[in-house]
Amino acid sequence: MELRHLRYFVAVAEELHFGRAADRLGMAQPPLTRQIQQLEAELGFALIERSRPRIGLTRAGEVLLNHARGILQSVELATREARRTSRGERGRVSVGYPSSLAYSGLTALLQAFRSRFPDVEVELRELPPAEQVTALKAGRLDVAFIRGPLDDAELASELVRREPLVLALPADHRLAAKKRVPLSAVSAEPFVFFPRARAPAFFDVLIGLCRDAGFLPRIAQEAPQVDVLSLVAAGFGISIVPASVRETPSQLVFRPILGAPMSELLMAWRAGDSSPSRHQFVELVRRVGVHRSRAGRSAPA
Repeated sequence: MELRHLRYFVAVAEELHFGRAADRLGMAQPPLTRQIQQLEAELGFALIERSRPRIGLTRAGEVLLNHARGILQSVELATREARRTSRGERGRVSVGYPSSLAYSGLTALLQAFRSRFPDVEVELRELPPAEQVTALKAGRLDVAFIRGPLDDAELASELVRREPLVLALPADHRLAAKKRVPLSAVSAEPFVFFPRARAPAFFDVLIGLCRDAGFLPRIAQEAPQVDVLSLVAAGFGISIVPASVRETPSQLVFRPILGAPMSELLMAWRAGDSSPSRHQFVELVRRVGVHRSRAGRSAPA
């Protein structure tokens, strides 16, 4: 028995007329009659009472009709859901992000994605860049937002935001009154940095900026990126951070660095990944962007 046999039978059973059923199915009547006869022969019992002038169903035909409708409805539902999954409208996408993004664009991005794809489950994982790269390659993440640069043949990436790097200073710092601060002015200051192992590429960018300004930073304290600002506020030292962290509630001042060095936020995924949900997430980010909130909202980065 094939699904087409069930469709033919349901049409005949509901129309109680071979001619109308054939019209409904878009086929000629004689082939339809033969298909029903073949189905009855395969089952070994009659489904149709062929009395004149009107046909009817046998008791066995009535039972099969109820089940056949359910089977066809289930197949239609399964096909529809599979089609939606193939288009990325159902499924799951796992997204990695740095802690700073939680305060500067992630919420608006997720709201836009949920509005467009309400049946796609989104799993969020706050991870440092090095762990995001590992998780992407292992298939534990589908998409990651990483501070650049990123050079890895296994990953595809594109720029989603550029923003200035700024100095994070305690509120009572001697340079807090300045509008802009040359990096060389903090050469003797203690710094709070994240461990290089958490984000080697971004760490090297910051060290390179200091080296270009004529000094190597004296790192007095290391901490996860989410804790760097707390330590700066507590007076352990100063730091260099993306401008978007100004949205983080803290007792700090942030001052632009003379020369306006920039930080790049990249969106990355496995090269060759054909996941429909991942594709839809990437496409939505391309359309709506990743914008900073409040003070940073006026201009896309």
